[in-house]
Amino acid sequence: MTENSDKSPASEQELRDRMVKQLIELGAARSPRVVAAFRSVPRHLATPDEDMAKVYEPETATITKTDATGTQVSSVSAPRIQAMQIEQADIQPGMNVLEIGSGGVNAAYLAELVGDGGHIVTLDIDPDITRRARDFLRVTGYSNVSVITADGEYGAPDHQPYDRIVITVQAADIPPAWIHHLAEGGRLVVPLRMRGMTRTVAFVRDGQHLVSDGVELCGFVPMQGVGENRMRLAVLHDVEGEEIALRLDDHPEPDAEALRAALRSPRAEEWSGVTLAGDESKEHLDLWLASALDNLPLMAATPAARQRGLVAARTPLGVPTLVDGDSFAYRTVRATEAPDRFELGAAGHGPQGKEVAERLVEEFQVWNGEHRRQRAHIEVHPAGTPDEQLPVGRVIDRRHTRIAISWS
Repeated sequence: MTENSDKSPASEQELRDRMVKQLIELGAARSPRVVAAFRSVPRHLATPDEDMAKVYEPETATITKTDATGTQVSSVSAPRIQAMQIEQADIQPGMNVLEIGSGGVNAAYLAELVGDGGHIVTLDIDPDITRRARDFLRVTGYSNVSVITADGEYGAPDHQPYDRIVITVQAADIPPAWIHHLAEGGRLVVPLRMRGMTRTVAFVRDGQHLVSDGVELCGFVPMQGVGENRMRLAVLHDVEGEEIALRLDDHPEPDAEALRAALRSPRAEEWSGVTLAGDESKEHLDLWLASALDNLPLMAATPAARQRGLVAARTPLGVPTLVDGDSFAYRTVRATEAPDRFELGAAGHGPQGKEVAERLVEEFQVWNGEHRRQRAHIEVHPAGTPDEQLPVGRVIDRRHTRIAISWS
C-alpha cells in the first residue's frame, strides 16, 4: 500500500528495520502484523524537516505544532508509544477504526492493519494538522483513510459504529460519543488522566460502561476543544532554569506560599525497606498512590533543580507528592548494597515534613505487601451512576463519567 519515496529505499528500510528490532526488544511491538506495519510505513515523510534518523528512534516524539506560549499542542508520537497503543487496540483485518488526534503516521499503521477491506477515520480539531495528515496519506498511498477536521469530543458519527477507537491525545474524561459510537464489545484505547497520572488504557465496551483490559504508562499532549481540561500549576520555585511546581488535577488548591517556605526548610528523609530493581517501573506504584491518597499532585522540576539539591528526585512526568497544609513529601530512592537495586523513600519539607514523609512511606509498604503483583482495574460509568453500582476503590468524578479505580 506504500509508495517509494525520493530518499534511498535502502537507507530508509535500514532505519525502519532497526526501529522495529528495538520495538520488539522493548516489548512494544509483539504481534507479527504490528511488526510488519511498522516495517512498512515511511514515517519520516510526515516530518520532512526533521532528521530522518531521529524520526525512527523508538522513544522520540516529533513536535509538529506549538501555540503562542510555546506549549506543545500537536506531535507525532514516539514509535514505542504508537506500537504500544496499537497492540492494546488489537486491530484486525476489515475493521472500521476511528482515530482521534491525527497526524497521518498512526493512521497509516492502522490502515496497514485493517487492510483493503477495512476503513480508518482520522480526526483532529486543527486544520493545519489534518492538512498535513492528508498530504502524508496521499504521498504514501493510503486510500482507505478518511481525514476529518472536527472536535473529537463528538466523535465522527457519520462512520459509526466503530470496532475500535484509538485516542492519541490526553483526555481527562470519556465523552458519551466515544462510548455510543463504539460497537458492543469494541475496544477504546485512550490516554486517560486520572488524578494527574496519565495511562493509556484499553477499555472494552460493556453496555453503557467501559471495563479496562490493560493499562500502560504514557505521555500525550492534552485534548483541545470542548473537552479540554488542562492541569493547573502551583509554582514553588521560579528561578529561571531551576523551576519547581506542583501539577494539579482534581486536587485542592494548595497554600503555595506556605509550600514555597517549606521547600526552603531542611529536608527530612524516611525510608521504607521496599526495594526495586534498577529497570523496574514505578508506574503501578504511582497509580496505587494516586488512588490511595487524597492530595497527591505531581511535582515537576528541571534537571538543574535536582543538580542544585533543591529536590532529591525528578522525572519528566512528575514525582508523586503528598501535600498536607504547609508541608509536603515526595517519592525518592537511594542505592542499596545489592547491585542495581534501590530503596524507596520519601523526602519531606515543612513543619510536618517528617510526618508527611512517614505517611507516604506507609503507602509504599502497603503497596508492597498487598498490591505489588496486582494491576489497576478501571471502569468508566456514566455521570450520576450510584456509588453502590461502582467497584470499591477510588472514584474520580468528571463531567460525563465516574471513573473507578480498584485493585484486586
